[in-house]
Amino acid sequence: MSSTILTTIICLSLLAFLSAVILYFVAQKFKVYEDPRIDEVQALLPAANCGGCGFAGCRNLAEAIVNSDSFEGLNCPVGGAAVMEEIATILERTAPVSDPKVAVLKCKGSPEHRPRTSVYDGAADCRIVNSLYIGETDCSYGCLGYGDCVKACTFDAIHIDALTGLPLISDEKCTSCGACVRACPRNLIELRKKAKKDRKIYVACSNCDKGGPARKACRVACIGCGRCQKVCSFDAISIVNNLAYIDAAKCTFCRKCVGECPTNAIIEINFPPAKPKAKSEAEAVQA
Repeated sequence: MSSTILTTIICLSLLAFLSAVILYFVAQKFKVYEDPRIDEVQALLPAANCGGCGFAGCRNLAEAIVNSDSFEGLNCPVGGAAVMEEIATILERTAPVSDPKVAVLKCKGSPEHRPRTSVYDGAADCRIVNSLYIGETDCSYGCLGYGDCVKACTFDAIHIDALTGLPLISDEKCTSCGACVRACPRNLIELRKKAKKDRKIYVACSNCDKGGPARKACRVACIGCGRCQKVCSFDAISIVNNLAYIDAAKCTFCRKCVGECPTNAIIEINFPPAKPKAKSEAEAVQA
């Protein structure tokens, strides 16, 4: 009996040893070499795994950076220039230069300007509502207000304003990861160049209808009149599909377009009050 048990133990031990030897040689045969710098780069990344870089996570971005010959098309918007500079030091490369960005909402359609014309009683989800009908107002382009962007933001940078029903974006918390941009079914959120003192001038409207129907649906809608384009001396404004757009790269913040817009669709943020225009000699005489 004891000899049978001993034989069994010896056989199992030999089998285990033989299996270990086979697994070792198989592992050596098919092992994949991984650059140790990948771990170093990943350690520098913010571990947000937000997808703002275009990759599934920080590990994937680290692998792409190490395995590529340059930083072209590779950037961590959350970590910003400081993180990319540290990564460039490790890899002995030149850090890419990219302007910081911030998310903005291209809609001003609060209940004050865009009255409700119907009542929705269903799932509180922007994508679902957008697939069913135009929404509770007559504007088929405006914000639906159910907060898909809020749910998508992992940095607590977006909240729905209780008065306007529109998303409020915090410049301090926004990392320009782009999650809110991808979450909005109506493409109402845009990542724009972040200027000094967080100043912004942009068209807060996405309505592509012609002037009359657009204005009827929302009192602050862009009507595509082109007056802003005419006063812009820097070729920063274009009119496409009855909608004005201000190029952040060309805009010099002269603010002429803001005062020229007849519907107040162009907004300015974090600017001092505009100085009153000086009266001409003819106007002074008449006064």
